[in-house]
Amino acid sequence: MYGGSRPAAFVTGDEMNVNKTGLAGLQERLGYFFKDISLLSVALTHSSYANENKKSGIVSNERLEFLGDSVLGMTVAELIYIGKPSMPEGQMTKLRAELVCEKSLAALAVALNIGDCLLLGRGEEKGGGRNRPSILADAVEAILAAIYLDGGFKPVMRVIKMHLSTKADQMQIKGTDYKTALQELIQEKSDRILSYHITGESGPDHMKLFTVDVRLNGNIVSSGTGRSKKEAEQSAARGALEVLSV
Repeated sequence: MYGGSRPAAFVTGDEMNVNKTGLAGLQERLGYFFKDISLLSVALTHSSYANENKKSGIVSNERLEFLGDSVLGMTVAELIYIGKPSMPEGQMTKLRAELVCEKSLAALAVALNIGDCLLLGRGEEKGGGRNRPSILADAVEAILAAIYLDGGFKPVMRVIKMHLSTKADQMQIKGTDYKTALQELIQEKSDRILSYHITGESGPDHMKLFTVDVRLNGNIVSSGTGRSKKEAEQSAARGALEVLSV
């Protein structure tokens, strides 16, 4: 666990100005107030700014970003595991990937107005770095690492739950279309061909039960049953997601 404040040589006047007011507002939006505010300053320092201020001993947020990637993955995995007890493993994997992707994190950064708080080099500033998705996403990861170092795992979980749980619920609703989710998964490789085949029907007309196989390149991956062909295909797709996401 991080202990103590960052040496004064690592905190420039620019850094402190960025944000006496700006950092206070950002902490309010995050829902977390730092004991060591210099951690948040580092999390907002892009490498372009650090490179322009090497003589001052400024460090960028790259190391925090590295840690934050793991912190984010772990906390989101726990959030999904606890919050979605009936979700199959394949869907959990897909949901986690969607929540931690660059697009999702950049959108969160925009919502929290993180771009205005960043310390950027002159070139990056002129090039629109405050709105660049990769920079915004990296800053979110760095901030989460800073929270972890400052307060531990529980505050990180609380912040992530506060800002991503609604999005996770919305994605879960979309994720109930297992056929679409499976199609998206297999499209990652162009040589994969997915097909569904009705292999059985039983019961009277008003209570028919259909059995469907889902095949990948002609090989059966999973089977499913349902009261309609569509329901059976969804069931088969759900099973295939669990198999192929491992």
